[in-house]
Amino acid sequence: MGCNCGGGARPNATVYQLHLPDGTVRQYYTWQEADAANKRVGGSGTIHIIHQ
Repeated sequence: MGCNCGGGARPNATVYQLHLPDGTVRQYYTWQEADAANKRVGGSGTIHIIHQ
């Protein structure tokens, strides 16, 4: 029997949006990813939690 794993969609997922000072917004599925990306750009962004 095949896997019914779903694919790319994540129902009821929590998304962490990284807002950078230049207006760029990026989305990550874990806080650690968002935090690491923020640190790579100097730590000047803000992370917002979005429940989808």
